[in-house]
Amino acid sequence: MKGTGEMGTSASYSRRDVLRGAGAVALAGALAACGSNSGRAGAGGISQWYHQYGEKGTQQAAERFAKAYTKANVQIQWTPGDYSQKLATGLLSSSGPDVFENQLNVDLVRAKQIVPLDDIFAAAKSDFVGPAVDANTYDGKLYAIPMIEDMQLLFYRKSLLAKAGVQPPKSIPELIEAAKKLTNKTVKGLFVGNFSRTNGNSVLSALSVWPSGADFLTPDHKVGFHQPGVVQTLQQLRQLFSSGSLLLGAPTDWSDPSAFIQGLTAMQWSGIWAIPQIKAAFGDDFGVAPWPALTATGKPSVPIGTWGAMVSAKSKNVDAAKQFVKWLWIDQTDDQLEWATKYGFHIPVRTSLLAKAAALKSGIGADVATFSQQYAKNSTPPEWTPKMQSAYGDVVTQVVQNGGDAESHSSQGRRPGQRRTQTPLRLIGGRTP
Repeated sequence: MKGTGEMGTSASYSRRDVLRGAGAVALAGALAACGSNSGRAGAGGISQWYHQYGEKGTQQAAERFAKAYTKANVQIQWTPGDYSQKLATGLLSSSGPDVFENQLNVDLVRAKQIVPLDDIFAAAKSDFVGPAVDANTYDGKLYAIPMIEDMQLLFYRKSLLAKAGVQPPKSIPELIEAAKKLTNKTVKGLFVGNFSRTNGNSVLSALSVWPSGADFLTPDHKVGFHQPGVVQTLQQLRQLFSSGSLLLGAPTDWSDPSAFIQGLTAMQWSGIWAIPQIKAAFGDDFGVAPWPALTATGKPSVPIGTWGAMVSAKSKNVDAAKQFVKWLWIDQTDDQLEWATKYGFHIPVRTSLLAKAAALKSGIGADVATFSQQYAKNSTPPEWTPKMQSAYGDVVTQVVQNGGDAESHSSQGRRPGQRRTQTPLRLIGGRTP
């Protein structure tokens, strides 16, 4: 399914649509209720909210899971359209969900809209993969049971790389050189998403920090990207942008593999959700790789995102809601494996289930499993706020697209009388969320 990458701008959603970038749930607006019921479940019941998934069979599976629960009547709310807006409104009212799925963000915790789930999670914690746990933990407390994991990576055509004498890149300079060699009159070397004058490129905003070993946040939740290595990476990405080997505009954005499948690019950054489409188009003539490190001796990275099951603090029966969440997302391992692997291509969030996922045992699937275990980086740390994302995105746009100096982050080539821009990286470099 084609998606936009932003919640609320598409008529339906696949799991990837809310796993692509940071963003708090907006606390305004309203949307008429849609789905299998119009509000909270009745007395003794539990209302569980989902966004509308793009993968066929997901709604039926969710309803079947709920029907199998015998301790309460669970009513499913399946929400087409703007799930984030409806959820924001529901969490402020008495007609919202008892249980819902979302990505954890600090605003939900600070507004006291969700409850900690450590009491039902502690015994199973060691079986859940670390990055998925971290993505759903804030200030030492777990607020969502990880349901599923998605991952982004670099796709490449094996035959095109072989023809150009290129190996899958292991460093940013190798990526730049490979993209140049793969570029010709009809094919660009690399597509990392469309560029906007105002919003830049969300992919490069994320992938400019990790190659040097830096991270968005330090362990004590301060901004962590104010590092010399990030400056070097930004300088390299500026070279990539101005090399003429990037596909800068495509009919669909990076999350959709159409540009790759149509032969517009030899390499494309996308997500594991694209694997079924790409395999149908090319068979075995494609490979996957992590985003390369700044140098060949550095550590590559792959952004991961998770859905988590949360319990609303406004639920009239928090304990019953928590017990249902425990039953479905901790105890029912067969259902969890089905949810992750039967509909599209996704990664289970439990070590014991990774070992049972047939699609991850060989070929591309085995590569995906290896990358997720060795190179995973949380794409949306709960403490990473929209304000911080916007500030850093401005830095990336200024340097990579506009050619600004990466060390001073001041605009170069200004028009006469044009005001010198400030240095947002320095200004936000020491602030806590």
